[in-house]
Amino acid sequence: MDQYSLKMFLELADSLHFGRTSRKCNVSPSVLSRTIQRLEEEVGETLFHRDNRSVAITPAGIKYREYAQDVMDSWEELRKDLNADRETLRGDISMYCSVTACYSILPGILTRFRKEYPEIHIKLQTGAAADALKKVVDSEVDVAVTALPETLPGNIEFLRITTTPLLFISPATECEVKRMVSEEPLDLDNVPMIFADQDLARQRADGWFRRQGMKPNIYAQVSGNEAILAMVRVGCGVGIVPGLVLEESPVSADVEILPVKPELESYIVGIATQKRRLGSPFVRAFWKVAEANS
Repeated sequence: MDQYSLKMFLELADSLHFGRTSRKCNVSPSVLSRTIQRLEEEVGETLFHRDNRSVAITPAGIKYREYAQDVMDSWEELRKDLNADRETLRGDISMYCSVTACYSILPGILTRFRKEYPEIHIKLQTGAAADALKKVVDSEVDVAVTALPETLPGNIEFLRITTTPLLFISPATECEVKRMVSEEPLDLDNVPMIFADQDLARQRADGWFRRQGMKPNIYAQVSGNEAILAMVRVGCGVGIVPGLVLEESPVSADVEILPVKPELESYIVGIATQKRRLGSPFVRAFWKVAEANS
């Protein structure tokens, strides 16, 4: 197998689309298909399940992706060492973060990174913050902006960037929920709550209510902090979001922070990568810049 075949495999593992991958690699779909078939014959396993409508990477493909990425990293490291005096570091780095992190965490890091390493191309995915660490664990991206979980997997390196409080928020406009939270004492047992369906904030919220001897009145469970803000804004209930999200939200003026005591435990937000990925010259370069910016 050669580096170009591995590069085509990694591009397909990223896009899961033969057409887009063949165009990016400047080959025909048939050449790409034959390349993948040849790799599968060499490995003796199916790397992708494909039909006329979809492509999905197999468990063997996930393992092979780690191998292929290691080979490509070693190749780039060798090229860097052999051409240290005459070649700028060139290549790709993939990363994942929430939309909020794009506004708040990444700008300073990326500005400096692009200045120092203009030939490293950034492949940025955005999505729910709850998915960030899993993207790294599953080798779908090189690095991700994520909150530090209660237990960090042993193969993950985490770089702390900032700390943000977790806040109870309520509607700012007059409505039944605003009336309920205006009463003294504040009775969060009965107030409708908008919770994330799964993430660290949900874990912290569940633990907080349990320690207070309360059972939350959950009105809705949603995916993403933006959905929580939207539902709180229109008076559906009280939500819990990181302060960083609230600061960057265009609807921040439409919600109010509730002075709830005791306060929820804060988030530690940072950059995560697999420890072995620090062997990549591109990841190592990004990590160096992020450290200087933290």
